[in-house]
Formats: sequence, structure tokens, C-alpha cells
Amino acid sequence: MLRKLLMGTAVALPTALAPQMVQAAEFDGVTVNILTRPGYVIAGRLVERGLEFQEATGAKIVVTEVPFAEIFPKIQNDWSTGTNSIDVGVFAAGWGVELDAAGLLEDLDPYIAKDDKIDMADIAPYFREFGQKVGGKTKLLMVDGDFQMVYYRKDVLEKNNLQPPKTWEDYLDIASKIHGQDMNGDGEGDFGSCIFKKRNAQSYFAVQTFAAPIVQTQGTAQGFHFDNATMKPVINNEGWKKAFELYKETGKYGPPEELNMDIGDTRAIFKAGRCGLLVEWGDPGPLQLDDDATAVKGLIYAVGAVGSKEVLDRATGKLVPVTKENAPHSIDGINYAPFAAFGGWAGAVNKRADPKKKAAAYAFLSYMNQAAQSSVDVTIGATGYNPYRLSQLASPDLFVKAGMPQELAENYIGAINGALNSLNMASDMKIPGAQKYTGVVLDTELARYLAGEITVEEALANIEEGWEEITEDFGRDEQIEAQGLALGSGN
Repeated sequence: MLRKLLMGTAVALPTALAPQMVQAAEFDGVTVNILTRPGYVIAGRLVERGLEFQEATGAKIVVTEVPFAEIFPKIQNDWSTGTNSIDVGVFAAGWGVELDAAGLLEDLDPYIAKDDKIDMADIAPYFREFGQKVGGKTKLLMVDGDFQMVYYRKDVLEKNNLQPPKTWEDYLDIASKIHGQDMNGDGEGDFGSCIFKKRNAQSYFAVQTFAAPIVQTQGTAQGFHFDNATMKPVINNEGWKKAFELYKETGKYGPPEELNMDIGDTRAIFKAGRCGLLVEWGDPGPLQLDDDATAVKGLIYAVGAVGSKEVLDRATGKLVPVTKENAPHSIDGINYAPFAAFGGWAGAVNKRADPKKKAAAYAFLSYMNQAAQSSVDVTIGATGYNPYRLSQLASPDLFVKAGMPQELAENYIGAINGALNSLNMASDMKIPGAQKYTGVVLDTELARYLAGEITVEEALANIEEGWEEITEDFGRDEQIEAQGLALGSGN
């Protein structure tokens, strides 16, 4: 049913596209090849909007899907070797820095200067400046805005006289108390916590959501991965050790097969009403409106950030209690650092593509980004697209219109705005090698620790060594400069 509704939307819009975008048939005969992740999430809406775009402009949009771990290396190899079979990559915004450093990304500012529909001022500053720009120039266009948040079953917590978690210890305490309860009325016990932990997928983002409030205390510019002055990893310490241990402990209250579950798997079980708590991006808000989520419709509420009462003393590598002196943005003795995990999905254009392809590619990404389209897409959970425009975050009305109860819509938008406006918001990596630092080294050692192959101490030592090698490969001075640009200016 949902698929039919989405396709219904897709065929209703093409006639309105032509006057908005370009002259009809301007791109007749042009094919734009896009590479992104597998499945309907992200890719599906590119396909559907691509059909609209083709009808209006003549450009054929071809979307190729590969496993998540293969997206970056395939694009990097295709563009750096001159194969150029890919015209557009849709990937984590932060990955663009490394591709741009190699001279592979088209500068989109000249196109934007002639585009009177994109309305860049309406894109929230974080996504406009951090997500889309590299070195002050727009090299990507957002199709999605990402933060990881904690979600809870409002009815389950109320039934057990429990409050939403404020700290990760709270999260574990709640999970332990509700684990095994029947949450969907099918007579079977359900799970206190649901987190995607599959190797070579996206588990390494979730563990950073645990670590950020323990390690980052001084605001976004501090970061929580490196000492910005030296690029020495801030990883092999009690702060990250606690994050790893907390993350692993959630498995006591999760599905038995959790280590093999990717995000699509956890979404299926929380939509079936089997999860009391979960760590996720913005999708569960609208996903609970789907036809196959009747068990949880209107019941999954969000917490913009879960914090910590202990933080890392970087001078000693030890944990210390939160104070206003060591964590000036803390609230009631709790340090919060909402994590902009992934930074959002964004599209980049191959600089070496044919000029006609580049023009069509930009026009399509602009179409995806514009409020007329994106403000529909971000309200449909199945798309995987979350709000990134100020107009989408200004009030709950957009989501109420999409079918959310008013109270839930206010909670959902409030949680995202709270994260976006936090002075201690934690940014995802946006430096050359970002995908290797986290998607390879962090992911590998985390998976080995979760599987019981190595101790937490061994995992952190291995990550430290791996990160140092990557930094040396790219050049320490160059990485220091890139880190300062990413966290200092935000450009």
C-alpha cells in the first residue's frame, strides 16, 4: 500500500516540474548514472523522483545500488581512475572531503548562482555549511539531514512508571526493566533495546552516539575523535572504554541475533512493536505511520540526546564527575552531545563527467533538494530522508499534515531542533580518510569486541594504532589543517 502511495505521489508531480526546473526536454538523450546504498531507503526515492525528472526534462536517471561498505571505495576508484561510469554519488556528506581533496568533485556554486528554486537560505546552517561545503565551496547537495536520537515506547514506559532516559545508565536501567515484556500483544516477550550492530554496516555510528557525551565537553569545535592540535587519537582512554562497554551491555536486552542485524532489520522489529528503546536516525518518527506499523503508530517518542554524568579528563585519560567547569554546556549535572551521525545523505557530481551530464546531474540534485519535493519526502519514513530545511523544522505542521498526532509531531520536531541547536553538538568526521577511520578501523575493532574476539582494551589500542597509520598516510599537518577547517569554521 505504501509503495502505491509513493508511486501515486511520483506520477502526480511531473506536470508541475517543468516550469519549476528547466525547459522541457532540455536534457533529451542524457543519462545520469547514480550510485548509492541498496534497498528502498535513499535509493527508492531517487528512482521515483528520477522518473518525474525524466518526464519533465528528458534526462534518464539510472540508480545503481551497492552494499553500504562498498559505496565510497567504488566511487573513489571510478572517479580517480578515469573510468567515469558514475556521474553522481549519493553518500555520507562527510566523505566528500577526501574526494574533493583528490580533485574529483564538481564545484556546484556556479550552478547554484543560476538556480532560483533551490533556496539555499532555507537549508539549516549546519547542513548548508557542514554538509554541503568543502573549503567554503558547495560541493554537495543534501537530500537528507541526520542526527542519531534515542526513541522510546511511550506506552511501555508509562505502564512501568518509567521516565525517558537522560543518561546511558538510565537507558540500560529502563531496558533491563522492560525486557521480556509483551509489547505488542502477541503473547511473546519483546526487547528492552534494539540497535543495529552488524559488521560492515552502520553499527560504528551508534557507538559514537554513546561516546560523544562522555568525550566531548567544550562545544562542537572540540570534537571527540582527536586532539585537534596534534591529530593524536582521543580513543584509548576510559571515556571510549565506557562507551564501548555500555554499548555492548545493551545486547543483554536486545534480540538474540542483534550482532547480525542492520538498520533494515531493526526497523522491521520496532515497527512490529517489539522494541522498548532504540537508537536511530530521524526515521522512526514517520516510519510509525506506515501501514505495517499499526502496532506502534503514535507511540514512538524521541529524546534528542542522552548524556553522561561522567566525562573524560583528557589530560589523564580518566573519567571525572560532570561539573560546570569541565562541561560548561551540561544541564543538571549531565553532559549532552547530540551526534550528527553520518551528517546526512548528500549528492556529489563527478568533476570529470561530460558537461551535459554534469548540468543534468546538478538539476536533478537540485530538484531532490528543493522544498517542494523534499518537504514531502522527509515526512515519508520509507524514503530514509529526514528534515534539513528550516521550513521543515519551523513547526510540527508538516508532520501533522502527514498523519502524525500533534503531540508526537511536536516531540519529534522538538527533539531534532534540540540536537541541531545544541552548543555541544558532536559532528561526524569530515576529513580525508573519514570513511577509513570509522567505517573500516572503528567498525572492524568494534565488531571484534562485540563478538568476544578481543577485549575492550585491545580494541581501543588497535583503533588508536589504525587511526595513527591513516593520519600518517594522509599527512599529519594536512590532517590538522583539515580538522581545524571542519570543526572550526564549519565550512
